[in-house]
Amino acid sequence: MLSDAVDLRDFAARYTAAWCSQNPASVAAFFSDQGALTVNDSAPAVGRSAIADVARSFMAAFPDLSVVMDELSQRGDEVEYRWTLTGTNTGPGGAGGRVRISGFEKWRMQSDGLIASSQGHFDAAEYHRQLEQGSSPGNRPAAETSGTGGVREQVIQVVGKVP
Repeated sequence: MLSDAVDLRDFAARYTAAWCSQNPASVAAFFSDQGALTVNDSAPAVGRSAIADVARSFMAAFPDLSVVMDELSQRGDEVEYRWTLTGTNTGPGGAGGRVRISGFEKWRMQSDGLIASSQGHFDAAEYHRQLEQGSSPGNRPAAETSGTGGVREQVIQVVGKVP
């Protein structure tokens, strides 16, 4: 487990930057060797290679991907990472739909300070609606509406389907 809240916030900020980097391996590096990433009710992507594949497909679908960390909290051994994702679906097969969606991940950290498992959640129906119709002004990231400025952050793989 990370030693304190400052270390955890720094970890989350670097994780966010990895998701915004267009480098799938940099996202996977935040997970333990046999770490797992689950998005909504999908089967988990287990291991860094599978996690990188999830990140790669998401990054390909949204070449302008931006993730902002809205909030980070810890309750016991569980860390909750809240984020807002924006991007335009102009990757291969994309229809150009603009997406702005918020969600969260629940992390279980390993003793080496890496993510052992991440359970990601977002409104898939709203995501698909936005792919087809574009984002609405009412679905603005918390970091934009709260005046915090936010820190770039994190994950989900949703390339027209939930993994």
